[in-house]
Amino acid sequence: MPITGIKTDKPELKLKAPPPVADINVTPMVDVMLVMLIIFMVITPMLSKGVSVDLVKTKNPIAMQAADKSDAILVAVTRDGNVFLTTTKIDAKDLPAKVKDLLTNRLDKTVFLKADSRARYEKVVDVVDNLRAAGVDQLGLLTEQIQSEKPKTPGASKTGGQ
Repeated sequence: MPITGIKTDKPELKLKAPPPVADINVTPMVDVMLVMLIIFMVITPMLSKGVSVDLVKTKNPIAMQAADKSDAILVAVTRDGNVFLTTTKIDAKDLPAKVKDLLTNRLDKTVFLKADSRARYEKVVDVVDNLRAAGVDQLGLLTEQIQSEKPKTPGASKTGGQ
């Protein structure tokens, strides 16, 4: 039996490639940026050293770059009177022994204290006394600088009613 085919009157259809697109595909860039945003959002809180407290504000602070070092000893006193050695909550009575262990074999025996501006003065003095008992040579009290406002020029804002 001979093989027969179907005859159509339509010309043969040719598949053509779509024309090139001149627009930039930003989808991969957006994907990468979203991943980077998430990474930075997760890592940023881990970068802060110690416990966050609302530091006392001063007009003329002294810069203490050594407090930003990775091996700096930070003691924090929170608003409710809790004492932290770096990120570990500790009793103020146990502070001299722990700090003495950290200071062994160190040339620079500086400890940095950051106290909340609303912490009880009695608690801060107690921590300072315990640090002195541990043999701390230098004690750095960390503060924030007061942001000065721009001075107003006379006559800049008139209230009217002369």
